[in-house]
Amino acid sequence: MTTATRPKTSVGSVGVAHTRVEGRDKVTGAARYAGEIPFTELAHGWLVLSTVARGRIRSVEDGPVLAMPGVLAVLHHGNAPRVESDFIGMLGVPPDPTAAVFQHDRVPCLGWPVALVVAETSEQAREAAEALVVHYEQEPHDIDFHAGRPDAVEADGTMPAVAQKGDAAAALASSAVVLDAEYTTPEEHHNPMEPHAATARWDEGRLEIVDSNQGTAWVAGELAMMFSLDPGAVRVVSEHIGGGFGSKGVRAHQVAAVLAATVLQRPVRVVMTRRQMFSLAGYRSPTTQRVRLGADPDGRLRLLEHDSLSQTSTVYRFVEPGAGPARVMYDADAHRTVNRVVELDVPTPTWMRAPGEAPGSFALESAFDELAEKCGIDPIVLRERNEPEAGPVSGLPFAGRNLLACFREGARRFGWAERDPRPGVRREGRWLLGTGTAAASFHAGALPSTATVTAHPDGTFTVRIGAADIGTGARTALTLVAADALETEPERVRVRIGDSDFGPAGIAGGSMGTRSWSWAVMAAARDLRERLALTAGIPPEGVTARSDTTDALAALAQRERHSFGAQFAEVAVDTATGEVRVRRMLGIFAAGRIVNPLTARNQLTGGMIWGISMALHEEAVRDPATGGHVGPDLANYHVAAHADVPRVEADWVEDTDPDDPVGIKGVGEIGIVGAAAAIANAVWHATGVRHRALPIRPDRVLAAGTRGAGNA
Repeated sequence: MTTATRPKTSVGSVGVAHTRVEGRDKVTGAARYAGEIPFTELAHGWLVLSTVARGRIRSVEDGPVLAMPGVLAVLHHGNAPRVESDFIGMLGVPPDPTAAVFQHDRVPCLGWPVALVVAETSEQAREAAEALVVHYEQEPHDIDFHAGRPDAVEADGTMPAVAQKGDAAAALASSAVVLDAEYTTPEEHHNPMEPHAATARWDEGRLEIVDSNQGTAWVAGELAMMFSLDPGAVRVVSEHIGGGFGSKGVRAHQVAAVLAATVLQRPVRVVMTRRQMFSLAGYRSPTTQRVRLGADPDGRLRLLEHDSLSQTSTVYRFVEPGAGPARVMYDADAHRTVNRVVELDVPTPTWMRAPGEAPGSFALESAFDELAEKCGIDPIVLRERNEPEAGPVSGLPFAGRNLLACFREGARRFGWAERDPRPGVRREGRWLLGTGTAAASFHAGALPSTATVTAHPDGTFTVRIGAADIGTGARTALTLVAADALETEPERVRVRIGDSDFGPAGIAGGSMGTRSWSWAVMAAARDLRERLALTAGIPPEGVTARSDTTDALAALAQRERHSFGAQFAEVAVDTATGEVRVRRMLGIFAAGRIVNPLTARNQLTGGMIWGISMALHEEAVRDPATGGHVGPDLANYHVAAHADVPRVEADWVEDTDPDDPVGIKGVGEIGIVGAAAAIANAVWHATGVRHRALPIRPDRVLAAGTRGAGNA
């Protein structure tokens, strides 16, 4: 069948709600995840983690454990094969040395991997791992994170440590209104429903990994370098993933599985327990952030300063870039933003949904609400008066910045015009009521990717791309993109993903996945259509076209590319118990081209619900005596449950980028940005009291009390 005779759709598929193409497999159990796939002669590994927060391993008493039933091996620093960790990976950064397990006797934090017990069954491996005795030479540890650390340093990460323009001192001196406040966020964790799991095996000299990750090419590339293998000698398959949120990259369990498979020459599976994930899967660092705003009486900014401090481990520097949003959101005569870190005896933090933007927007958007109060200006009007024409620091033009359109539509639908700006005046019995708003932004990036599209004689098409569907509906989105690019129906397109053999492709992270992969699929489909136009017929093996977007991305005009949004929240605060209830939330977003409204809305509302958790519940607490968590499990780490989730609505406005042939900006993370600030601002409006520390727990509400007419 040629393009001239192939049926065409009368209406494009992109932009039309479509149920997930793999949905039936998931709800019936046909979709198998990394920890469920069977292998012949499969052995099971169980990680053993350190019980001290700092020190050295004196000895590993593996003799008694090796004599236990079913135990095949105990790997530790004294007998494990060597791996490399001194290289730059796919994302332009070196790997976290935590993944290079069993290479030395040093213990830099509680929960550091010290051994792997491998046995015939997982039950035998667990029993033996719990029986393994490890002796340590313990040293004093330091986990004390606070704003006044003298050893905090400015640190580059995904962005330069410092960005500034103008004369800050002069701008401050000329400001009629000044706000200077400190905001804090706690350590937070992203524990996907599916634990981290990997199975490694050698097949005729080739290493194969069945894994749950956010980028098969990423994991394959770094494992090849760690084990000094040719890139073609490693294959990583990750077909179905039960959540990632930034945590599923190269971690200890994959490397441990490869080490054990190498030693035993049989397949080995390693699955993290829920408690191990609190130590080994990364987390969002706590932050202390100082925001200083100087403005004219009408609210026009003269000064914007944002200093964000986060923690990192002593073995790897990861920066939570909380000061980043301030570099994009608002204009001022003088800007100074800085990201700093302090090295402590803790596990390494990592990317977590909206890294930097989520905690940074809480501080910045709370500060803007406070400035609006000081100036006697509506919070939305204040944002309008400080809307930049170009990047406030970069000076680059925006590739679409429809933030004010989001606020206008959101205010209309939320009923903002009827809001009494005075705090503490609305009451229903013992409940004080308040509403708040906040802005949101998230960078719209793309990574080079490759894809192949094959046309078959029966009129169907197969797309192969190393994408990762971490629950976002990527398969479905790419099916719709491919159908439109090929001018056919989605039912004629089969999308295969999650295999490093399909070629390099961007990761599912940073809200870049769908944009990166769609670009590659569209390019391959365009090439395929040109080939089919010159083909009299399609041979039995089909006709295949391949794309690589590296050059196209490099040629893209330099712009400030971001998704934007406006968040609105209404809360009720119980004056007797301090309980905060979110009654309704609305988010309006400018996020480029929306491929599948059904899954896009799921992503946006999911982020907003996570914002409820961030504002009111999430808080991982460390014990100073041990350096470890108090209750590292989902029974003690509180997240929003169904009873906490009220009416949550998400929608979007038109948002196009004329320079971008794809037009997608990303919806995976923008939903959480600004959500916590909107809730915190609503709590102030209800009670008349500012809460600058998250989460806004009942005890904190009671301790702070309430002010205003509603306290009568």
